[in-house]
Amino acid sequence: MGEPNAPKIEFPCDYVIKVIGDSAPDFRDFVVTVVETHAPGLRETDISVTESSRGRFSSVQLRIVATGEAQLKALFAELKASGRVRMVL
Repeated sequence: MGEPNAPKIEFPCDYVIKVIGDSAPDFRDFVVTVVETHAPGLRETDISVTESSRGRFSSVQLRIVATGEAQLKALFAELKASGRVRMVL
C-alpha cells in the first residue's frame, strides 16, 4: 500500500509558520527579518512569541500570505541555514 498524498495547498493562502530556536534577545527580530524578505507585509498581530518553560528556547509563530511552494521552500531553507533555528514547522 502506498503512502497517501499530502493535501494540496491552493495559493495564495494564509499560512502559519512556527520557528523554534535557542532563546536570545534578538531571536524574534531575526526571524521576522528573514520572513519579511520572503513574505513582506507582516503585521504585529500576525506574530506571537512563546518561551519554553525553562527559558532555553523561543518559538515564533507567524501568519504569512504564501504565494507558492518555491516561496515556502526558500523561506524554510534560509531559516534552517542560519544556524540559529532548530526547527521550522
